[in-house]
Parts: sequence; structure tokens; C-alpha cells
Amino acid sequence: MRARVAASAGVRRHYPGPMATPARTPRGGRRAAAAASVLLALAVLTACAPDDAPSGDGFTYSPTPTTGASATPTPTPSATPVADIPDDCRAILTADVLAQLEGIPLNDPAFGSSGPQPDGGLVCVWRDPATDTTGLVTTITYMSRGPALDMLNKLVTDEGYTCYTPDGGTRCEKTWQNETYPVTDGRTLFWRDDILIDTTYSNLAPTGYTAAVVASIFG
Repeated sequence: MRARVAASAGVRRHYPGPMATPARTPRGGRRAAAAASVLLALAVLTACAPDDAPSGDGFTYSPTPTTGASATPTPTPSATPVADIPDDCRAILTADVLAQLEGIPLNDPAFGSSGPQPDGGLVCVWRDPATDTTGLVTTITYMSRGPALDMLNKLVTDEGYTCYTPDGGTRCEKTWQNETYPVTDGRTLFWRDDILIDTTYSNLAPTGYTAAVVASIFG
């Protein structure tokens, strides 16, 4: 809205007669009139400002503050990994967890490629090839935020997984009855800082297993 200020700025010129010289307004009066005009213009412009004008601290999804309100949330970029995937399946476990796995072979060749992987990941297979079902497999890989959360959300929606957020990450898990044997099978996933820990197991779920792996990688 443009403020209109009268050209005379509140000062009326007086002509006493057709041939008379216009009366001079004292210099101090002209200055006062000009000041009054400026104040009037500012008052009008202030009155035209919208009540809902952005204050400069509007909401944005990005953790980095912005100077104006954002109509569309800004996705947070995936963080650079702050930890490395280890290369030793035993070293990532505590003494208590290792005691629960005592007597179970680790990375037997019968189960294919395991241990450190060419892509920087790690596969740990705790299982005796002579058994039909008892064992667990943990795969640790790099996975960025978007694909990881898409996958976890799909597990919740399509397969009924339960998720929560311990230790600065996202953990999802589910258990079910084995289709052949009277034992419990399950899967536990943990994602944090572009690293995914994915464990599937059958009749073998050492207490504190995933927590030990998480603590080993992220401290």
C-alpha cells in the first residue's frame, strides 16, 4: 500500500489580493510542516504492514536455522558416517555375549561368504552346519538415511515390526514361530549414522547381542 501525503503537507498558501505577493511562511514553520509530513507518511506505512508478516524465525525441518519461514519442509541431508564397520565378528561382542555363543562355530565355510566383505561390510554367521535351525546371521553394511528409513517403515507397515529409538539410532524388531520346529525365529535391525546392523536368528538370541554390537561400533 502506498502512502499518499498531500503536496501542501498541511501548509495552506494565502493570497490577500489578486496582485499581492504571496505571504511567506516563516522558515521555522516550513520545517515543522515538513517534519509533520514525514511522520504522517511513516504512520500510514506502518498501518499498512500485514499482521502476519514473517518474523524471521519460521519453522523449517532442516537443523540449520534459516532467516525466513519455509512453506515446504527441507529434508535433512544424510550425515557423514562417524564410525567405521569393524572387521572382526568376535571383537564386536562382550565377554558375556561370547559366553552365550560358546561352542557355536563362527563363519563356517558351509554357509558361504562371511567375515569382512569387499564393500566394507561385515557378515557374521554363528551356526553349526550340522544343525537344522539354531543359529544367527548378522550383516553390517553402509546405508544412507533415506533408503534405510524407507526400508524400516516398510517393515512396520507391511510386516508388523516394532520400532523405537535407543542409543541415538532406530531399532526395529519382530519375532515369530518357526514354521517347521517349535522354536522362535526373529529379526532385529539397528540403523544409525549411515550404518545398518541387520540380524536374523532362529532358536539363538543371546541377551544383549545387538546392544553389544552397537556399543562396539558407536561407543
